[in-house]
Amino acid sequence: MKRVAVLLCLASLSVCLPTSACGQVVGAATHDSVAVNGITLAYRVIGEGEPLVLLHGFGGTGDNWTGVLEDFSSYRLIVPDLRGHGRSTNPSERFTHRQAALDIFALLDRLGVDTFRAMGTSTGGMTLLHMATTQPERVEAMVLIGATSYFPEEARAIMRASDPANLSQEAFEGRGRAHSRGAAQARELAEQFYAFRDNYDDMNFTGPYLSTITASTLILHGDRDQFFPVSIPVEEYEAIPDSYLWIVPNGGHVPLLGSERGRTFFSEVVLDFLAGGWR
Repeated sequence: MKRVAVLLCLASLSVCLPTSACGQVVGAATHDSVAVNGITLAYRVIGEGEPLVLLHGFGGTGDNWTGVLEDFSSYRLIVPDLRGHGRSTNPSERFTHRQAALDIFALLDRLGVDTFRAMGTSTGGMTLLHMATTQPERVEAMVLIGATSYFPEEARAIMRASDPANLSQEAFEGRGRAHSRGAAQARELAEQFYAFRDNYDDMNFTGPYLSTITASTLILHGDRDQFFPVSIPVEEYEAIPDSYLWIVPNGGHVPLLGSERGRTFFSEVVLDFLAGGWR
């Protein structure tokens, strides 16, 4: 019988949106890159052990995971910048989660990684849904944080209100500090986010399709997520066979990861889940 984990969080909760500073680079890092699917994909591989893939949210970079890297040091961490983000390129200037999934699979193939565990925030989690449904045998376990199986009206309203034409050059320059090409790249990402408002085929997972996922899945969601109402993670939980639901009270979009206490709590729970002891 499935279990629903409703855990209280004593730490303050934060939101990582395309309009926030969450994408700013934290600390120095050495990146490698590989040519896949017509782009240059930047990534880091940190440590040794079983592979754990970390996928950031839209508008961010792999450096967003800096605060928890030490907690997961028992794994071989694979931390890419998704296409068009950070140090990765995207000549098409178009972003879909389906294509992002193909990019990550291509990277893992180059690294000789067959099966793996993974965590993804928002867009990173949506990318994992594509990965876990197209090649389910490769994803052993995954943590979906503030992710969705489809874009509800709440999200589309935010997207419609995010017209890049209404943003200042200063806003793009601020966001651009996270990315190698600065303000120009931040503007491209803002336009791609705005385009999601009319996209109905990229994120459009039905219950029967989600039921094909074989990965052990921890669904982490804030009950005050302004993009994706709590009914969506409940639907995901009901559809994915081997899944667990963690609803964070008073949690916004991508909860727990915005403070030291929250990250510590997050890491303790997720490490236990990834160890496989919940089955």
